[in-house]
Amino acid sequence: MAIGIPRARQARQVVLAAISVLAILMAIAALSINVVVTMRDAANSIDENRSLDAVASAVSSIKKRMAVTVRDNAIWDDAYAAVGSAESEAWINDNWGTTSADYPLYDGVVVMDSNGRQVAGYLKGEIFDAPAALGQDFVRQSLEASSNPSTSAHVGFFVLGDRVTMVTTLAIQPYLGKPQSPPYTLTFFKSLTADYIATIADDFQVKGLALGTERVPGQLDYPLNDAGGRALAHLTWPKLDPGTAVYERVFPQLVVLAALFAVFLLVVIDISRTALRRESARAAEATREATHDQLTGLLNRAGFIQAIAAAPAGSIVHLVDLDGFKAVNDAWGHAVGDKLIRRVGETLGTVHERVFAIARMGGDEFALIQPEDVDPQAVGARIVHLLKQPFAIDGRTVEVGASVGFTSLPEDTAPLEVVRRADVALYRAKEGGRGQTAAYSVELDRERESLVEAEQRLKAAIARDEIEVVFQPLTSAATGKITGVEALARWNPPTGPVSPEVFIPLAERSGLIDQLSQNVFETALRAVAEWPELDLSLNVSPLQLCNPNFAEEMKDLLSRQNFNPGRLILEVTEGVFISRPDRARRSITALHAIGVRFAMDDFGTGHASIGTLRQFGFDKVKIDRSLITGGNDAILRATIQLAAALDIPVTAEGIETAEQADFARDAGCELLQGYLIGKPMSLSKLRARLQPTSSAAKRA
Repeated sequence: MAIGIPRARQARQVVLAAISVLAILMAIAALSINVVVTMRDAANSIDENRSLDAVASAVSSIKKRMAVTVRDNAIWDDAYAAVGSAESEAWINDNWGTTSADYPLYDGVVVMDSNGRQVAGYLKGEIFDAPAALGQDFVRQSLEASSNPSTSAHVGFFVLGDRVTMVTTLAIQPYLGKPQSPPYTLTFFKSLTADYIATIADDFQVKGLALGTERVPGQLDYPLNDAGGRALAHLTWPKLDPGTAVYERVFPQLVVLAALFAVFLLVVIDISRTALRRESARAAEATREATHDQLTGLLNRAGFIQAIAAAPAGSIVHLVDLDGFKAVNDAWGHAVGDKLIRRVGETLGTVHERVFAIARMGGDEFALIQPEDVDPQAVGARIVHLLKQPFAIDGRTVEVGASVGFTSLPEDTAPLEVVRRADVALYRAKEGGRGQTAAYSVELDRERESLVEAEQRLKAAIARDEIEVVFQPLTSAATGKITGVEALARWNPPTGPVSPEVFIPLAERSGLIDQLSQNVFETALRAVAEWPELDLSLNVSPLQLCNPNFAEEMKDLLSRQNFNPGRLILEVTEGVFISRPDRARRSITALHAIGVRFAMDDFGTGHASIGTLRQFGFDKVKIDRSLITGGNDAILRATIQLAAALDIPVTAEGIETAEQADFARDAGCELLQGYLIGKPMSLSKLRARLQPTSSAAKRA
């Protein structure tokens, strides 16, 4: 009995130990299973949250990308000047409408006025009525952008046909300063097609991402809401549930071999670390996409602003604008244009070994930063030299040039202000012609402010009809009889007369030339109507002649004034045949058809050739005064003989002395004009000058 009790006690102890071990093992198993289940659910939840964040980031990214695209097009001096002008629709079509036919960044474009009315609209290159298709929510979006102009675009989702479409709107405004009145708005559309959604899925690694009108049971969901917060559509994609997959794989091993629990834990930790590295890599890639240009791989505008902020004080910032890039796009297409942009980016990388930031700011504008101790003039000259070299692209020889503006980076100066100063310098370089380099100075800002003030004064003068019209007679070289007059614009504000050589280019640069010329033309036509025997000469700006609506506007004006088109002579300079020869030819041909005649002004001083005179069918040429005052009889006679060979009459301008008149007459000029014949005079003085002729005609 004494032995049995210890054994029984020992057995009980063994049983208790076994039970304890079993309990411990069961507890360990239970705790292990609980840990695994918890980790499974947590992994599933983390993946779902990551996936939801990825899709949210994807939607945010395409919104920002679209906002950047519309900002680059809306905050643009050319667009601000063109939209609302006489050439508005043609300009919109040329720059945005035709591009929408096959442009990857947007499918459609709409320009609205400040009252919510459509000015122009295109969808895939075709005319499109956006308010009718998208409804009042779109109109309200446009009105909001117009009434509160800013650099932040309004982005919304709408249903267009059977597709969900992203609609981005921004007020059209100048690059510097605020618009003078509630501005027009620019809207770009991008349809969320299956291919586009697939691209987003690839970029953000969301497998099975699809766009539908309803939620899909058992799948993750991200709603795309309209302006009222209602879901237009849902982005859906399947759950991956990586935790469940791991749990099902390792659960049998937990039951059989508890010792593998530690190994499993290490595997889970390793998987978590791998996932963390993957997410970090994705975050880094997203950051790169936000700060780099997709076409060239260079910094984009946002990235360049960051580079300026990080650059040492005293560094030099260059802005580079390509000369003639639009002509390349027009001639060879956007594919060649894109390749050219990439080649330019590569070329800028070879400018100087110490350049430490290169960016594509948008369109055909680039930028770079160099250290303070490198000569910026030499760097600018190097850029100009490299970019004027021909590029061989797809078997074509493509030539462009570049203008460069640069400024230093002062301490404690905002990056945007630095970019603005470089842009001011770039503007000065472009004013000087192609292939120029200019440095920023405070004087350039003063000049720009003075220019803006002058433009405002000129605009006010035109609105108040303060631009006077004077008339300078033209006489027959043979008889001395006045056969016509040239109408000239004169501006005489209280501060003193302003030369036409100043205010005419100012009107062209500020978009006021059409309104100014319309006033001058109407006044001149009414004034000379009482002398049906006189021809009327009017000077036409190259910008006007290249306007697709110019010919129709002139026809309408002649019809309203009941003026014989055969009496009208439009004088143009050769500049028009350098910028847009095809458009100029169309206008000349259309007006020739109704009897309007054309004269080549300042002939003999530029590059106009026999081919130009013959190709455009000029009816007259005006010999520049320098050929008359120069006294070189051989050159003058050769020039007149050139015109005579084409049977084109010649007018000599700038006649100030009797000797010059005899010289021009003997050389073969048909008409004479100048101070000797008569200075530019008011209508009343012209009437007094012509009165003796009119009285004699009545007596006869």
